[in-house]
Amino acid sequence: MADRTAAAVMALRGLALGDAFGETWFFRPADQVTTAVQERRLKDGPWPWTDDTAMALSLLRVLSEHRRVEQDALAVAFAESYAADPYRSYGSSMHDVLIAIGQGEAWPEVTRRKFDGMGSWGNGAAMRVAPLGAWFADDLDLVVTEAARSAAVTHAHPEAVAGAVAVAVAAALSVRGVPGGELIEAVAGRVPDTEVGSRLRRATKLAATADPRHVAGMLGCGMQISAVDTVPYAIWCAATRLDDLTEALWATALPGGDIDTTCAIVGGIIGGRRGLAGVPADWLAACEPLPAWVDRL
Repeated sequence: MADRTAAAVMALRGLALGDAFGETWFFRPADQVTTAVQERRLKDGPWPWTDDTAMALSLLRVLSEHRRVEQDALAVAFAESYAADPYRSYGSSMHDVLIAIGQGEAWPEVTRRKFDGMGSWGNGAAMRVAPLGAWFADDLDLVVTEAARSAAVTHAHPEAVAGAVAVAVAAALSVRGVPGGELIEAVAGRVPDTEVGSRLRRATKLAATADPRHVAGMLGCGMQISAVDTVPYAIWCAATRLDDLTEALWATALPGGDIDTTCAIVGGIIGGRRGLAGVPADWLAACEPLPAWVDRL
């Protein structure tokens, strides 16, 4: 299998940019977001990234050290990163999970007891996984397996796992150069029979030229902070603009929703294919830099 470390790093850089860009739209009324996006009015920097990038960094570090998802190491990495900087906009349930893991509780017990034993079906496992898809891009079966293993450390619910698998496969296919017109259907074919999969199949029928606000009305755009209402929309946005990361992020932000997460997913999928090519210099200057160790991979 070819070494895809460079692609994984590019995916991480795209993810971090999307995350930081998306975070700039929070705490504004929805109508103001839509107007500002339509007018292409950016917030002045700096643009800090959030838990999306923090957790993606932990995942990439574990992959670089173990060449696979070593789940116990990943759980520790997540907990240590959280303890070092808990103010990265982590979801409420993740505060409890990561504190418990940091205190020595076994991650399978912690994750399974969330939401009355169902586990979280949030979008956290999906938002961080694009670098993994890029890392294993030459083996789609391995992408599916490793994405599911990475999700299980924090999200036990099948929908959350399906969301992570979908994003990882999308990132892998993007790295492999699959055309956008084929990408969503190919992803849907690899995702378990879930509501995430059902909405991905719905997304295959939506025109690439559709207004993102219409698509968000059909698929969701993260308002519920679930994998179900986040992942299909983000994959549609990425697939319809695979060769222009900047335009993809503007389109993704238009309907509002969980914008840092949808944009992080889109940035990760496109970043593994194109890196940050074509991104304006002022965006790059505004985005919070990644840790120096990433440059050494």
